[in-house]
Amino acid sequence: MNRKAIRLPMRLVIFLLICTAIVLFYAIRSFWFEQKHYEPADVAILNLPDADQSAIPTYNQKLQQYDSQGVPNTTNVRIELNANNLSQRSNEGSIEKVHHDVLGKEVLQWKNAEGWIEWEADIKQEGLYEIQIQYSPLKGTSSSIMRGLLVDGVTPFQESARIELDRIWKDAQYPYAKNAIGNEIRSKQVEVEGWYVKTVSNFETDSRPMRYHLMKGRHLIRMTGVREPVAIGSLIIKSPDSIPAYASYVTTHTEQKNELEWYSLIEAEQFTQKSNIGIQKYSVSEANISPDPKGRLVYNTLGADRWKFPGHWVEWGVKVPEDGWYAIDVKYRQSYQGRTTVYRTITIDDRVPFEEMLSYPFAYSRSFSLETLKDRGGNPYLFYLERGSHTLRMTADSSPVRPALQALYVTLDHLREFDRQIRTVIGDYSQFQAANSDVNRTWDLKRNIPNIEQQVTSSVVEMENIVRYMNGLNGSETDLTAAIEQSIITLREFLHDVDKIPNRLTELTAIQSKIGTWLTSVDQQPLLLDYIVVRTPETKTGLRISRKFEKFSYSIGDFFRSFYLAYNSKSEDKEKTIDVWMNRGRDYVDLLQDLIDQDFTPNTGIKVNLNLIPNPNVLVLGNAAGEQPDVALGIAMDTPVEFAMRGATANLRQFPDFEKVVTRFHPGVMRSYTLDNGIYGLPEVENFPVFFYRTDLFEQLKLKPPDTWDDLYDILPTLQENFMTFYYPPKDFTPFFYQRGLDFYSADGMNTTLRKEEAIKPFKQWMDLFEKYYLPLEVPSFFNHFRYGDIPAGIADFNTYVLLSVAAPDIAGHWKIAPLPGMKQSDGTVARWSPQATTSMLMMEKSSKKEEAWQFMKWWSSTETQLRYGQDIESYFGLEYRWNSANMEALLQSPWPSDDLKAIAEQARWVKNVPVVPGYYFLSREMDFAWNHVLLDGMAEKEALDRAAVSIEREMRRKQSEFGYDSDRNLNIPQMDKPYDLYRRSEHD
Repeated sequence: MNRKAIRLPMRLVIFLLICTAIVLFYAIRSFWFEQKHYEPADVAILNLPDADQSAIPTYNQKLQQYDSQGVPNTTNVRIELNANNLSQRSNEGSIEKVHHDVLGKEVLQWKNAEGWIEWEADIKQEGLYEIQIQYSPLKGTSSSIMRGLLVDGVTPFQESARIELDRIWKDAQYPYAKNAIGNEIRSKQVEVEGWYVKTVSNFETDSRPMRYHLMKGRHLIRMTGVREPVAIGSLIIKSPDSIPAYASYVTTHTEQKNELEWYSLIEAEQFTQKSNIGIQKYSVSEANISPDPKGRLVYNTLGADRWKFPGHWVEWGVKVPEDGWYAIDVKYRQSYQGRTTVYRTITIDDRVPFEEMLSYPFAYSRSFSLETLKDRGGNPYLFYLERGSHTLRMTADSSPVRPALQALYVTLDHLREFDRQIRTVIGDYSQFQAANSDVNRTWDLKRNIPNIEQQVTSSVVEMENIVRYMNGLNGSETDLTAAIEQSIITLREFLHDVDKIPNRLTELTAIQSKIGTWLTSVDQQPLLLDYIVVRTPETKTGLRISRKFEKFSYSIGDFFRSFYLAYNSKSEDKEKTIDVWMNRGRDYVDLLQDLIDQDFTPNTGIKVNLNLIPNPNVLVLGNAAGEQPDVALGIAMDTPVEFAMRGATANLRQFPDFEKVVTRFHPGVMRSYTLDNGIYGLPEVENFPVFFYRTDLFEQLKLKPPDTWDDLYDILPTLQENFMTFYYPPKDFTPFFYQRGLDFYSADGMNTTLRKEEAIKPFKQWMDLFEKYYLPLEVPSFFNHFRYGDIPAGIADFNTYVLLSVAAPDIAGHWKIAPLPGMKQSDGTVARWSPQATTSMLMMEKSSKKEEAWQFMKWWSSTETQLRYGQDIESYFGLEYRWNSANMEALLQSPWPSDDLKAIAEQARWVKNVPVVPGYYFLSREMDFAWNHVLLDGMAEKEALDRAAVSIEREMRRKQSEFGYDSDRNLNIPQMDKPYDLYRRSEHD
């Protein structure tokens, strides 16, 4: 008898095999690997930085001074300084006194972040004080407000120079709206307006508010502008609050047993307010998650790596039915920081109930845990709450790990000095070029560095103590400390034969790099919450976490849902829907889709099908196949005009309001989008070049950042005498020509100007950098050279700025940016002309919905949308996602540090892009060849430049013939001879 075999679908078989493998892996892992437990270590074992009398101490150092001097906390003192009773103020600040009806007094509206204001305070009792600021955020860029506090003209400790005043945010709508297929749409985040009182604090350093030592007598309290506008109501100087220990706290109320069995489940995503727009919700799909998404996108959790920065807080409301004692449970997952513990300071009704709620630890948990807030012995903490409504706040807190971070900076400084000493002895000053090439040479380092073994041993001991302290905090070894232990092994190997260290310098560099990477994440405190439960102590809630079998069963259910749930939200209303293709990463696309759903579609009625394209060549293929979008985003700068030459992109001048829209952008940038009086695209983001320099090394060498190229030539000998140099992008020739007033093409765009006699001077100036001043012809990584100090200055772009900000915490505060060096003009101004690369948006000529597409392009390029998108993307994903908008107004309102923004704004005045004309691509190619001919082959500058000009003109003629352009055709290249502000002024006049 023949029987048919039962055949499972291959997709299901593969899925079941994968699930089985995962279960076996975790079963074996849990059986074989037992985690060693570490006891807490005293902070005294760490080598912390000494307070340098010539520098501003850290707050921790200041606390040590308070303790050693026996400075007491004051008691029962409260001094309120009304904001309008100023003793004096600077002229830079835009400050106005305004009567506030609600507060019933005059307040100060500080409408910029410049200058300072100062009050006089009469102190009757010497001791330690807290300072509170009554403030209300004014309209700005949605970043938090930053101010500094000085006492008698002195910054008492480093953290006092940058005090963060929060903007308060909430969801505009909860529950969230859903799209056509049932997925939730993120709500718009709205700022909660009002007056707040912030006690000056810094959760990177201390869970308690920072304290200031004030002697008896009169003092001047100065507030300095750092970032964002703000209204100030008053400054309050008060005695520090006393926070009891739990043992004392439980005796403050008569024992009262709750008669009810009661609990309240507070969804983490249903917060009342938060301190930062970047604290976001996630959709998690697994068994026992609340609420169950059932195969859809439901934002049912909060936090994770979007709630990790110290000082960021979230607040929830809770209402209890009667006076009495309550326990608090938290369902969380904490698996984002490599088996480390993270910390939250917990307040109820704006007060820390007892000391144990300062820096409360949440242990590593690879999956969700449901834990009661409890002591080390497992005994639950009880909270006394009166009947009615209360607020519960959790604040990310990294103060317990701060000592390890500071100790690691000390160790890194020691390793750098050790590295420098070795390189000085062996004559190898480059950390990345041909290092350690003489492997057969024998060294006697002890003769030149007598204490070499002690230096290595000292670093080993320092790092061992850091590992011991961190493991003690976490109770176990972590991924971060395991990385340091590998460095310790390498250093111990150095001790076997110190004379072989010169041949292992790359390993020493790798150790420094590894420590630098560790520094970027050690103080981050990510935590994902599902819900919080407030309950009477004896109440059994019945709430459970997912076990492995439940997770497996739930994933099976999700798998089968995928066969019948609809996942395509493509609109059926073709008449009111446009197709937009975006050539960026998935994170960018998803965030833009949220913004479209929240803002663009509700306000215009136009729906958008937003699709990610992995390669811009898809546009070419789509256009040929008749499957092109209406709008394309994230496209290379030269693509709109390239396509326009072939009739594929629409001329945006056809729209009546185009001239108003184009004023959003720098006219020097728009040169790259213009052809024959038509404009075929708009810029989205731009990449600026600026001058980077190490402030610590410049101060050490008594140098200043150059204003002109002559200034640069003056500082080069000092750098080179100290085995350093300057970096200039070798193949960037444009600034030298533009700063001397020479364009690369004639005004009609049909010829090159490189055959003119005046072209030889800028070309020679470019060559002299490498022939006469010996700048390096090739630098594999300016970032690394800059970080380690052998190239302490150079010209680089926006990407380098982000990289230094994110991946070089070891030199944070020791570098700045400035505008490019320029050429001094006859009127005394310094011309800093240079191009800025951009990414583009364009409209396809074949689009049948040009009006709707234009509405989208106007919305997307608007100041409001660009600011919000930039703030959201950076808040959600970090500084590495900074959105450098090409919209000039949005750029100047972006959350840059004020000094950096000044440099960027100055350089942004002098943008002059190279036009895109037929055969334009030969310009960069032939100038590369000319560079090679002069510097590598020894050809004369004029001959090399003439050869390049002939080749460029030949290719231009060929492409002009291909596109049918006659020799007398005028492509009307926009001319740019004034900086942005003067151009706009003359245009307005």
